Amino acid sequence: MRWNKVFDGSKESLLDRSHRPHPPHPNSHTSEEIKKIIELMKRNPDIGLNELFSKLRLSIGYARHPISLYRWLKTNGYYGIVKVKQTPYTPKPYKTPERLGEKSQIDVKYVPRECKAQPGSDHRYYQYTMIDEASRERFIYPYLEQSSYSTVDFVKRAIAYFNYQPKIIQSDNGFEFNRNKETKIIHLFDT
Repeated sequence: MRWNKVFDGSKESLLDRSHRPHPPHPNSHTSEEIKKIIELMKRNPDIGLNELFSKLRLSIGYARHPISLYRWLKTNGYYGIVKVKQTPYTPKPYKTPERLGEKSQIDVKYVPRECKAQPGSDHRYYQYTMIDEASRERFIYPYLEQSSYSTVDFVKRAIAYFNYQPKIIQSDNGFEFNRNKETKIIHLFDT
């Protein structure tokens, strides 16, 4: 019904207007306070916020919080936003290998329960992935644990799948790719 009252037959009458209330807020700065702030800022353009606040308290009994004063000054353009000049990001060229076996990437991801083929299974699966950067061919294999043993086994399987050994294998700094984490588990290779 409100829109029906506003509508006078033109599209412009239905445009959204300001939602700001007409009367000022009861807690907003009074005209006397604003006049004194402007006066002090004209006389002392480089005055700090604390000094301005204390002068206002002494001269007119300013009883507001210093942050309210800062917000008013910022809104009215006395304190501009200091922009730090940042150099724009320029992406560095990435050298993609042209021949097979130059560089591969390896990563591990936890497989959520919703993605499992057997929903009743209570096992946690970890998906190991190796991608050859030249051909973008990938090899994926699931494991029940995320460990250095599984990583070594996966790399052996990947080498057998690709039929060549990569010169460089790039990985993140996960514990399964380095020997920083001690474990008491002893793995035996099946021969």
